[in-house]
Amino acid sequence: MFTGIVEEMGIVEKIVKGKLMHLVLRAETVLRDTKIGDSINANGVCLTVVNLDKKRIAFDVMKETQETANLKFLKVGEGVNLERAMSANSRFGGHIVSGHIDGVGVVRKKIKGADEFWLQIEADKTLIAYLVNKGSIAIDGVSLTVVDVRKNSFGAALIPHTLKNTTLGFKEVKNKVNLEIDMLSKYVFRYFEKQKDNSPKLSKDYLKKMGYIDE
Repeated sequence: MFTGIVEEMGIVEKIVKGKLMHLVLRAETVLRDTKIGDSINANGVCLTVVNLDKKRIAFDVMKETQETANLKFLKVGEGVNLERAMSANSRFGGHIVSGHIDGVGVVRKKIKGADEFWLQIEADKTLIAYLVNKGSIAIDGVSLTVVDVRKNSFGAALIPHTLKNTTLGFKEVKNKVNLEIDMLSKYVFRYFEKQKDNSPKLSKDYLKKMGYIDE
């Protein structure tokens, strides 16, 4: 599990594309106490460390992950948001992030304000259905608050710290971003969907059975 609080931006050093994509990043902070086999959140995707040294960390990205996330669009020299898995004694500063991407959104607008920066993200309706204003979402692994939920899009506000310390400050219109819906939202949504499917149909026979009308 992760929190969506990015620890550093790694830099893509090498990409070997194929059914099993090999990704090598230059990094520093996330190398501390990390060993082969550990999980790292890279742009919102939970990846397993397959190699590392004092300056680099490497992952293998399966074909299914390439198809469902935006890692396949990375280029040498680009930044990648990185976060180590949450430890049992660490502070929980963001929200519960699993590193399992639900879909890819597209940046439709960038709005610059005096003290903040807004992104409007277009997403599939099936993902929008889970969103609520002031709820949480992970965008490229960054825990953000949802605002301005619309039919096919939603907004997210970024403070200067987020702009400086994550890749979101470099996003341009038409760029693709990984989206992970808040896990609690998915469970609540699923619960009520099941309740709706299992709820009895209101009928005369049902009302008789429940004692609301006489025979």
